[in-house]
Amino acid sequence: MQDRAVPDGFTPYPAEFAERYRAAGYWRGETFGRMLRERAAAHGERIAVVDPGGASGPPGREPRERRWTYAELDRRADRMAAGLLARGIGPGDRVVVQLPNTAEFFEVVFALFRIGALPVFALPAHRHAEIGHFCAFTGAAGYIVADLAGGYDYRELASRVRAENPALRLIAVAGDDPGEHVRLADIPCDGPGPEREPEPGDVAFLQLSGGSTGVPKLIPRTHDDYIYSLRGSVELCALDEHAVYLCVLPAAHNFPLSSPGSLGTLYAGGRVVLCPQPGPETAFPLIGREGVTVTGLVPPLALLWLDAAERGPHRLDTLRVLLVGGAKFSAEAARRVRPVLGCTLQQVFGMAEGLVNYTRLDDPEELITTTQGRPISPDDEVRVVDDHDRDLPDGTTGHLLTRGPYTIRGYWNAPAHNANSFTADGFYRTGDLVRRLPSGHLVVEGRAKDQINRGGEKVAAEEIENHLLAHPAVHDAAVVSMPDPYLGERTCAYVVLRAEHREQPPKTVELKRFVRGRGLAEYKVPDRVEFVEAFPATGIGKVSKKDLRAAIAAAVPATTH
Repeated sequence: MQDRAVPDGFTPYPAEFAERYRAAGYWRGETFGRMLRERAAAHGERIAVVDPGGASGPPGREPRERRWTYAELDRRADRMAAGLLARGIGPGDRVVVQLPNTAEFFEVVFALFRIGALPVFALPAHRHAEIGHFCAFTGAAGYIVADLAGGYDYRELASRVRAENPALRLIAVAGDDPGEHVRLADIPCDGPGPEREPEPGDVAFLQLSGGSTGVPKLIPRTHDDYIYSLRGSVELCALDEHAVYLCVLPAAHNFPLSSPGSLGTLYAGGRVVLCPQPGPETAFPLIGREGVTVTGLVPPLALLWLDAAERGPHRLDTLRVLLVGGAKFSAEAARRVRPVLGCTLQQVFGMAEGLVNYTRLDDPEELITTTQGRPISPDDEVRVVDDHDRDLPDGTTGHLLTRGPYTIRGYWNAPAHNANSFTADGFYRTGDLVRRLPSGHLVVEGRAKDQINRGGEKVAAEEIENHLLAHPAVHDAAVVSMPDPYLGERTCAYVVLRAEHREQPPKTVELKRFVRGRGLAEYKVPDRVEFVEAFPATGIGKVSKKDLRAAIAAAVPATTH
């Protein structure tokens, strides 16, 4: 099987590994466009996507439920692909997709898959700092957004981004009022589709890395490798055409997209129910109404759901499996899932770069509640090493390195990052500290990279520091994690002021407003600000973030929220 020419910025799998993965049956020559076509042929009149509507639009808009069959989703993807082609979006073009949990998300991304254009999966929480970077860095030809969602006007953001990125040929808005842009509903047409479909080895889309050095890096995933991870997830989570998956987290996030997620559910021929708001007051009625069998949550949401379920009766009897991932789930909380929700917990530990671990449905309860699972594939190579890349014995905490049939070989157009993030023989340095049990299950012990895991949202300390340093009163800034029983970690910004501002320092609320005003996503705004005269230093004069973390941990009492 011959793949097309390697696009600029993409590090392909070495030929010998690609041949091995095909021979083993991991890569079966599938593409997302053909996957949907085949499911439409097999399950045409079954419901593929349920969008209850009503919670992502502006106040006063009437809820508009959509229930699309596989056949209808397939037709919509074809018509959207024809319309996007007619408006100048072609194979290889990058299109930033920033949509909430709405049916249009699937219509758009499957259309782009059919064209061979690459969705760049942005999250609704991203703002100008991130979206501007994605568009500029990828040379994006298109940007697709909602009009209003969660009280935020994405049309204004789109106008600002367009003014700074002349390469953008199309901005489409999902909603009734596109402003100066194109209405997404006006794009589909019955014109000609793409001249040829993408190949299985082609890049299908660009995901986002949590990153530890600023705005997210971009992760190129091929049809072959990502569909294998879907198929493996579907098998381990026992999904079939009767599965009903509730998509609670943002649809474009890697976890709800693929573990097993919405794409895994569609691969299995099941039904995806989009949840417009993640709280139990919205999700629980949908579970009862739609007969939801499986869903995925980050730990803070899982705690909210557990508390709500304990407070009153709810119709959750159809829920068979709750997947929890994105951050480590405490054993104490994990032990509550089965007695409170009446379903099996499946812990998930993975990354958008590739490797995904699951506890198995038939694992002993102790492994389910105290570990983060073991890899999908027999060919997932996992190493636990010391600071000098020497392999460590099972039971010893060390750095996690991995290589396998769905783990990337390099970030998109990032040679400097790749030199640090990958070994010479292609192992990805995940930045995680883990212990491996003799069973192969991993226990996550923390992060080696300078990154805060705020309830599953990865916050890069350096990015926030750079924004704080732009404030005229700030001499230096250091952002560290502080413990939080609800989110796991929150952000604390230590700030050293310029001498002329120490007599009348800015208020904490002013610094937060300043950072927020620079277009940073809300979850990246520091939770706490501490003013200090100087930072503790290491023996060679570097800021000792270890000492700063210890200081804030001692200062923050372990209270519940």
